[in-house]
Amino acid sequence: MAWSFHKQIKIIPGVHLNLRKSGLSTSIVVKEVINPVVTAGNIFSAAVHKITSQNMQGVKETIMLARQQRKELEDDLLSIQTTLRNSQLKRALSYLFLYGLIIKRIPKNLTADIAIQTEAIEQIRVAIMNCYVKLEIDFDSDIQEKYDALVGAFKKLITSNKIWDVTSAHFQDRVIARSSASTIVSKQEVRFSFSSIPDMRSNYEALYLKNANGADLYCYPGFIVMYSNESDFAIIGIDEVNLHQSAVRFTETGTVPADSKIIDKTWAKVNKNGTPDKRFNGNYQIPIVRYGEIRFSTHTGLNEEYEFSNYEFSEEFSNKFKEYQIAIKRLKSFDMSSAGIF
Repeated sequence: MAWSFHKQIKIIPGVHLNLRKSGLSTSIVVKEVINPVVTAGNIFSAAVHKITSQNMQGVKETIMLARQQRKELEDDLLSIQTTLRNSQLKRALSYLFLYGLIIKRIPKNLTADIAIQTEAIEQIRVAIMNCYVKLEIDFDSDIQEKYDALVGAFKKLITSNKIWDVTSAHFQDRVIARSSASTIVSKQEVRFSFSSIPDMRSNYEALYLKNANGADLYCYPGFIVMYSNESDFAIIGIDEVNLHQSAVRFTETGTVPADSKIIDKTWAKVNKNGTPDKRFNGNYQIPIVRYGEIRFSTHTGLNEEYEFSNYEFSEEFSNKFKEYQIAIKRLKSFDMSSAGIF
């Protein structure tokens, strides 16, 4: 009996994001309120599986379906590759020990099996390449313009000399420490870029925000994916995200980044009134610089904070993000009003 392989391939549905007044679809859901996790001064988000917006569950399930099928196909590929090697070995042995020359149907059947197995391997490889969620985005021209402006601001932001993920912030007694800083901040340098999660393809790459102590953020035009790995991720509607941007006075004991501004100076050891503490020999001045700070949060548990050496770029990005977000919220409001929800 000839070797055969039959695999039912599920059709992976795409995600169509319609950002037009004429076709925006919005569902009204009651969300469970979970406060962001801030324990003992640490800054991180809640468990990823708790953060997904209820109206984004369908998108998440589609991505999980693509991942599951790709894993099954990869397992099938390894199995058939093993079978192919065995068939090739058996055919070679049939000639080596001559029985294949005597019983000609043995190498003939093996050759037929090898051809079928080779074809199956190629078909599975093609299926694996196509096993992803296709994200299609349809913009109104004014929404497109605002999104392009957001992307432009992000391109500037990623050129900041330094980008830090703030992982914790703790109160410090300035009098006891003889310091001008009232908060001790722990942060780790990260980089931003354009990227995409493995299970989704689109003409629009996500704005990628590296996270030093949790899931990375992938900002797509209509939602944000918090991604730890292929089985641990969350999806949040972009209209649900709270973004807060502000200036930070930071006592910089290290090298001042080239794109940061020194706005003041202090001393390594200071009195309560800000004058140098003369009890310490070799007391020296320390620059105070202005950094930009951006915090992302949601009621479902997103809680991430970043600092940027270039304050102006952080401010511009924040403004463009909010302008785009307002436009999305107006579309949602328009759609609900048209449906008679209000």
